[in-house]
Amino acid sequence: MDSSKRNNSLYIDTEALSTLALVQAGLLSPLDKLMNEKEAKEADETKFYKGVPFPFAFILAPTGERNTKTLKILKQGDRVDLINYDKKVGELIVDETFQIDPQQRLHNIYGTSDPSHPGVRNTTVRLGEIAVSGEYTVEYPLITDNIKRIKSMITKTGAKFVSSIMLAANPFNRAHERMIRQAISDSDLLIIFLRKPFTSEGLRYDIRHNALTTFADNFLPRNKVLIIPFENSYIFAGYNELILDAILAKNYGCNQLVVGKNHGGLGLYYDKNRLSSIFDHCKNIDIDIKTVDEYVYCDMCKTLVSTQTCPHGQHHHVHYHSESIMKLIQAGLIPPSILVRKEVSANILAALFPERFENLQEMHYSLMPGSGLLEQQNEEQFYLNLIELYQTSSLT
Repeated sequence: MDSSKRNNSLYIDTEALSTLALVQAGLLSPLDKLMNEKEAKEADETKFYKGVPFPFAFILAPTGERNTKTLKILKQGDRVDLINYDKKVGELIVDETFQIDPQQRLHNIYGTSDPSHPGVRNTTVRLGEIAVSGEYTVEYPLITDNIKRIKSMITKTGAKFVSSIMLAANPFNRAHERMIRQAISDSDLLIIFLRKPFTSEGLRYDIRHNALTTFADNFLPRNKVLIIPFENSYIFAGYNELILDAILAKNYGCNQLVVGKNHGGLGLYYDKNRLSSIFDHCKNIDIDIKTVDEYVYCDMCKTLVSTQTCPHGQHHHVHYHSESIMKLIQAGLIPPSILVRKEVSANILAALFPERFENLQEMHYSLMPGSGLLEQQNEEQFYLNLIELYQTSSLT
C-alpha cells in the first residue's frame, strides 16, 4: 500500500473513541460497524437495524479542518489512522464517504436541533458534514476491563439472574438507595452502571463514584452488587436513551434493566398518528425492563414511601429532586439526612471543599464531644460529627 494511504489520519475525541469501542466489543449488538449511507438512511427512517430497535444511524463524522480535508480525498480501500490526543488508537479501512445533514442528525438523536438544548450544543461543535464507513479496530482498555469485571463477578457469584441500573447519582440520594435495595432483593446480582459523562456538569465522576462506593461498601452485601463506569457518550444523551441502555445492559449479560417511572425516556408520544411509548420499541430487545415507582419522604408516614402506596397528599411529600439537592451541596450546605445519607454527604462535601477550614482540629475540639483523647480528625469525620449535632433534639 502506498505511503499516501498509510499516512491518512482522522482525529477523534475520546467520546467518539469510547463509542467506537462499545460497538467493536459487541455491546451494542447487532450493531457491529459504522453504517454506510444506505444503512444510515434506513436506520434513521425505520428506527431499526437488523431487526432490532436502533433509534438513529451509527456514523462517524468528525469535525475540524484537517478531518474535512482528509475525508474529501478518501477512496474505498484506503487505510486511515485514528488519532486521539496525538496518539494512534486504531485504524479504519474505508468503504465509502458520504454527506450528512448535521441539523437532521441532531434532530434524530435529541428530537430537536435547538441550540439551547445542552446535548445539541455539545454535539454541534464535534459534528462534521462528511461521514465515513468501513471496518475498524480501536484500543480502549476501559471497555475491555468492564467486560472482564462483569464476567468475573457473574462466575464468582454463580448469578443466574442479573439486574442492572443506569445511574447518574448526581448526587446519590435516599431514593437511589431504595431503588438499589429493591433491585438487589429481586436478583442474584446487581450491576450499577454509573454514568460518566464527557462534560463537566454536576459533580465530578470521582466524587460520585466515591459516594456510591461508600454506600455500597458499608450498607450493601458485597457479593450482590458491582459498580461499573459507563461513559455516557452523545448517543445515550437523547430521548431514545432507554433503548440504547437496554441494548447495552443486555449485551453486558444482564437479564433485567430497572428504571424509575420518572425516567426521561418513558413518556408517551405520537408515532405516525398512533400513541406509542418507548416500550413499543424495547419489546424486540431480549431483556426485561422493570419500572419502579417514584419515592418520596412523607412527613405523615415518617419514612420513604412510594407515591403509589402513600395515602397522603403531595403537600406532605418531600421529593428527591436532584437539582435542588445539588444546589445545597454546591453551596456547601449539608443536605438533611432524609434526603442524603450522612456518610454520603460527608464524603461528597469533604471532596468538593478540600481544606475548607483553616483550623479544623481546633473547631473539632471546640464544637464536638469526644473520647477525651487527642485524635487527628479529617474533614469527612468533621462533617459526620456536625450532622450528629444537627440531629440532637433536646433543645429543638
